[in-house]
Amino acid sequence: MVLHTRTTPAERRRALREQLASGRLLRMPGAINPLSARLIQDTGFDAVYLSGAVLAADLGLPDIGLTTSAEIAARAQQTTRVTDLPVLVDADTGFGEPMNAARTVQLMEDAGLAGLHLEDQVNPKRCGHLDGKTITSREEMVRRLRGAVDARRDPDFLLMARTDARGVEGLDAAIDRAKAYVDAGADAIFPEALADEAEYEAFRQAVDVPLLANLTEFGKTPLLNTRTLENLGYNIALYPVTLLRIAMGAVEEGLRTIAAEGTQESLLPRMQTRCRLYELLGYEEYSAFDSAVFDFTLPPGT
Repeated sequence: MVLHTRTTPAERRRALREQLASGRLLRMPGAINPLSARLIQDTGFDAVYLSGAVLAADLGLPDIGLTTSAEIAARAQQTTRVTDLPVLVDADTGFGEPMNAARTVQLMEDAGLAGLHLEDQVNPKRCGHLDGKTITSREEMVRRLRGAVDARRDPDFLLMARTDARGVEGLDAAIDRAKAYVDAGADAIFPEALADEAEYEAFRQAVDVPLLANLTEFGKTPLLNTRTLENLGYNIALYPVTLLRIAMGAVEEGLRTIAAEGTQESLLPRMQTRCRLYELLGYEEYSAFDSAVFDFTLPPGT
C-alpha cells in the first residue's frame, strides 16, 4: 500500500454489497484515525466504521450534533485514502433537513465511502444508549431517507437507516419504523440499543434487509459474541468506540505513569515498536519510488 489505496470507491461499494449479500457476519471496528483504519485492515477485519461519537470526541466535543458534514467528509476522505476495506460512516441525522441529508449523501460519496447511516433522532442528538432521546416522526424520517435516496448517484452506495425508537416508543414501534424505512429506500437497518437476544431475534424475523448489531461498551446492549450474532442472522457486528476507549485508557495510564515515575521506561513493553509502526506505514514500499526514503536499518528491538 503506497500513498493510497489500490482500489476505487466503486469497487469497495460493490464489495460491501457482495459481503452483505453473502449472509455471513461482517466484523466492523470503528477507526480512530486513518492509521488505525490501516491496522484494522492489516489484522483481517471486514470493514471500517467511522463513528460520529469518535469523530466528535477526537475534536474534544460531545456527541450532540456539533460536528458538520464537511468535517465528517474530510475525515472520511483521509481514511478511505489508506484502506482497501469498505468504510461506513455515521452521518447522524443528515446534518439538517431532508435537503441537507441529500447533500450529505453526495459529500460522503465524493469522500470515497461505501455507505452511511442516517438516524431518526432530532437535534441536538445524543448517544443512542442514553435516556432522554427525542425522535422525529416516522414521516419526517421517511422524507429524510427519500431525500438521501434521490441524491445518491452510485446505486451501490449503501444507505442504512438507524432507528432509536426502541428506547423511546418500544420494540414494536422500532420494528414498524424499520419496515417503513425499508419501504422508503433504506438498504439496511441499524436498530439502536436493543436490550437482549430476544429483541435481536424479533428484529431479524420482522425485517428482511441486512441488520447491524451495535456492540458499544457501557451501553444498554449486551456484548454478544460473533457466533451468537451469526446464529441470530445478523450481518454486521459493529464495535464503534472500542478502539478509542482502549487508546484513551492507555494514554491516560501512560501519562499518569510518566508523571509518577519520571520516565516512560516501564511503558515500553506496552508500546507499538518503531519497527512495527514503520512496517504499518509501508516505508519499504515507498523505496520503489525513491530509494532515499528507506535507506536505513532499524536497530533490533525498536
